[in-house]
Amino acid sequence: MLIHINSENPQMRLIQKAVDILEAGGVISYPTDTIYGIGCDAFNKKAIEKLYQVTQKDRKQPLSFICPDLKDVARYALVSNSAYKIMRKLLPGPYTFVLPGTRLVPKMMLTKRRTVGIRVPDNNICLMMAQALGRPIVSTTVTIGDEELLNDPYDIDSRLGKALDLVIDGGFSSHDASSVVDLTHDKPVILRAGKGDLSYFE
Repeated sequence: MLIHINSENPQMRLIQKAVDILEAGGVISYPTDTIYGIGCDAFNKKAIEKLYQVTQKDRKQPLSFICPDLKDVARYALVSNSAYKIMRKLLPGPYTFVLPGTRLVPKMMLTKRRTVGIRVPDNNICLMMAQALGRPIVSTTVTIGDEELLNDPYDIDSRLGKALDLVIDGGFSSHDASSVVDLTHDKPVILRAGKGDLSYFE
């Protein structure tokens, strides 16, 4: 199923439709401020298992969370003063920040280092979905194989739609994935250079 949601002024009834699917354990595709994402309710183990099956990602490959705002991040990650200053300046934005996870994070979402990737994208659709759901949305980029990133919702629906419960058309997205920055050290460590200004970390 593919539905169009206005990215500037998302229709709340359609946001709620997507949230209902997430609450029922569905896996959906949606726009972010970078490449399109595939996600599910972070607290639904069966949905996360389905997410791994749909994306064919290695279970050792970490997934990230979408949170609606910085205040919500503090429930799921331990944010130091220095990390908070960085995140307050750059979020919402095209960054995934790696932080120590709190006890609220499901064990299957934690890395061996007990860290978690946090996203607060500059995109009204996914922020409103996370807000309405009341829990983080597990998120990973839409890829075919190891390399090909998909940024066209109609292409995603054509190629992956049968395996997904919903594809949200929020327009074409960026060709770039988010920049991944580790904030667990005294100094930020860039793990992946993607979209976003990285000069702040130099």
